[in-house]
Amino acid sequence: MSDAEKGVTDAVISGRRVLLRRGVRDDSPLVVLNTFGDEGKRVLDTLLQMTDADFSLAAVSDIDWDREMSPWPYDDGRNAFAGGADAFLEELTGEIIPQAERLMSVHPSRRFIAGYSLAGLFAIYSLYRTDLFSGAVSASGSLWYPGFAEFAEKNDPVRMPDRIYLSLGDRESKTRNPVMAAVGQRTEELCSLYASKGIGTVFESNPGNHFREPELRTAKGIAWILG
Repeated sequence: MSDAEKGVTDAVISGRRVLLRRGVRDDSPLVVLNTFGDEGKRVLDTLLQMTDADFSLAAVSDIDWDREMSPWPYDDGRNAFAGGADAFLEELTGEIIPQAERLMSVHPSRRFIAGYSLAGLFAIYSLYRTDLFSGAVSASGSLWYPGFAEFAEKNDPVRMPDRIYLSLGDRESKTRNPVMAAVGQRTEELCSLYASKGIGTVFESNPGNHFREPELRTAKGIAWILG
């Protein structure tokens, strides 16, 4: 199937590359996917094989990953995370998403945010900063991030989401980095926290480490949240 048959186009919005896929209906749900590189199209191709759900997609790339996907500064001695998530979220909700919707001529009934790794952390964090999203997909999300579990326990989402999808590889906790090794425990704790608030929440375990089949893991999460 060609890109045209899938309803796929490419755009540059606010200096970011954005892959756009329009659903059949004007009001079909919109999935906002933040990506490390150009994996948006691979996620879409995998997703279309998994679900018949009608949805629109805006997959954003050209992201300064460690800066713009991190909620606050953290330096582990090897990587410096600048904590620029709030600034990027303002751009995403104020410029990128409105322009994407205008370009596709859609008026989504619901919006979901999705991401892998740090973008999975960003997806969950965004629920505490904006009421735009009805749910979030955190596929192999960096929920080990120092202070995030405590932040989530002390705060409520701006708008209580309908659904949250969390996943990890079953070997992701097997790392020499003690901070990252806590990812399994932190993810399970957050799953229990969100379920206790009445949010439809699932935690799925996948085979392998953090780098195994990221497009498949992301697509599985999106397929679930689309219902």
